[in-house]
Amino acid sequence: MDKVRIEEVQSTTKKQRIATHTHIKGLGLEANGRALPLAAGFVGQAEAREAAGLVVDMIRQKKMAGRALLLAGPPGTGKTALALGIAQELGSKVPFCPMVGSEVYSSEVKKTEVLMENFRRAIGLRIKENKEVYEGEVTELSPEETESVTGGYGKSISHVAVGDVIYIEANSGAVKRVGRSDAFATEFDLEAEEYVPLPKGEVHKKKEIVQDVTLHDLDAANARPQGGQDILSLMGQMMKPRKTEITDKLRQEINKVVNRYIDEGVAELVPGVLFIDEVHMLDMECFSYLNRALESSLSPIVIFATNRGFCNVRGTDMNCPHGIPIDLLDRLVIIRTQTYDVADMIQILAIRSSVENLVIDDESLAYLGDICQRASLRHAVQLLSPSSIVAKIKEHDKICKEDIEEVSALYLDAKSSARLLQEHQEKYIA
Repeated sequence: MDKVRIEEVQSTTKKQRIATHTHIKGLGLEANGRALPLAAGFVGQAEAREAAGLVVDMIRQKKMAGRALLLAGPPGTGKTALALGIAQELGSKVPFCPMVGSEVYSSEVKKTEVLMENFRRAIGLRIKENKEVYEGEVTELSPEETESVTGGYGKSISHVAVGDVIYIEANSGAVKRVGRSDAFATEFDLEAEEYVPLPKGEVHKKKEIVQDVTLHDLDAANARPQGGQDILSLMGQMMKPRKTEITDKLRQEINKVVNRYIDEGVAELVPGVLFIDEVHMLDMECFSYLNRALESSLSPIVIFATNRGFCNVRGTDMNCPHGIPIDLLDRLVIIRTQTYDVADMIQILAIRSSVENLVIDDESLAYLGDICQRASLRHAVQLLSPSSIVAKIKEHDKICKEDIEEVSALYLDAKSSARLLQEHQEKYIA
């Protein structure tokens, strides 16, 4: 039997699609709040990262609800990366809702409704309940054939496996998976798994259940009509338009219930983060609505980002800084991002190439740094993947300068394209 080469063994870990900010893992701060020069995927922007770190601390201490922050700076200076860094620092238990200014323009739903929906998505509610449950480790699974609610028969197979720790709610019969039993932790398991200790005591017990929901989840659940299971009801639900507005009256009723739960100590409010990129795309109606929404008792932390200088507020002749009305701008704490120098850009390119599993020599990185100065950092990052393909075709073991030169000749950057348009203006339709 031939020996298996280690290189041939495929990993079972899932391959994630590499996005623009995949390399951002946090804000890269020390325990005292000082920014490290190179950490968590961040390079430079020390002042902006330290300011964002203070914001994270205020959010954790719940001292920032109803306030707003503006990330302002030239294109390609890491504004979106800063917002994602804040989200990573806060962790998965704090709601983070990103949106772009142009999302509010819909033919189906009012602009203010889209904003309010995203506001509600960014406010979490941690509900604590004492429930009767059956809790333990799954030792055997036997699928049962049950009558489906939509008619017909089908096998009902649970989403759990043997060795999982689960609990079943006594009243509703709902199954919740807690994690994998720690008895299996010694196994050689390639998949990342959360191991939990085996529950002690009786199987049937009273347990405090903590559920994390957003206010929008509560809105949507109560707005949906609870139809029957007959054909007409099902057809009616399918024929309904996908987007339905949630009325203010319903939201007020939900707010009353939420406030009562908070007063009784049953629930705890978790103000999250609403990130609005390209905020200059909003118009006067949206800005006046934001002014009012920020003063609400149930309001998240709002982070705006823009790369505009002085420009008109959309739909008006008012020329304002960042395209934001002065009265709203006065409420904001502004974090400014600086343009990167060549050394920082080269470090960012090195991080990006390692994230994309590309091997590149120092000469090529220095050449890409020149392209950053001449064109932009974004353009240089976009040349990495095509250069790796050219290097493979030429059977180079790493990306060389000549590969980048070849790719650079094929693709124009924004400045070169604008210069060519200027020179050959007469050949284009004005």
